[in-house]
This record gives sequence, C-alpha cells and structure tokens, in this order.
Amino acid sequence: MSYPKFILTDNDRLRLGRVNLHKELLQGSEQCLGGGFYEFDYVNGRILLSGKSYDFGRPRWHCFDTLYVSRAYEGLRLEYTDDEDPDDTFDIASRINIIYED
Repeated sequence: MSYPKFILTDNDRLRLGRVNLHKELLQGSEQCLGGGFYEFDYVNGRILLSGKSYDFGRPRWHCFDTLYVSRAYEGLRLEYTDDEDPDDTFDIASRINIIYED
C-alpha cells in the first residue's frame, strides 16, 4: 500500500509522491536528507508536511538555503510540523528560499 510521503535530497530538492518507502522517491545517485508525510489542504492553500522517515529520519531543514520544488505546487504554502512538538509548525518559505521548477 502506498502513502503520501516526501523527501529532501542532497541536490536541494523537495520531492513528493505516493510510495511504500521513502527511498522510492530518490532518483539516480541522490541521497536523502530526511523526509516525512504530506497532505494537501486546498481550502487554505497549503501543503502540510509532517513527521519523519523511518529510514532517513526527520527533515534536515538546516542544511538548505534554497529548495527546488515542482512548479505544480506553486501558489500553495509549504508548512512543516514536527510530530513530537506540534507547536513547532513553520512556513518553510520563511526560512528557506523556494524556487519552483518544471
């Protein structure tokens, strides 16, 4: 069964997809810098990212100055919530420069 998961890659990409394992989102020789789960909140125009990857751990947001995101998600605010500290929700664009690409 597949689940909505995301990863951060060592080439500054945020990648989302419905997969069984986070590693299925990696391309070529990419390395994963953490991941978690996602859901779309169309009413409020957000992509809600949360949790951690059991294989790769929590997202290492501190490793990124810029993050490349699919243009398909442009216009949706990216937010992350740490499951262990639900009060620590943040707008990713407030900490990391987001570049949308095809």
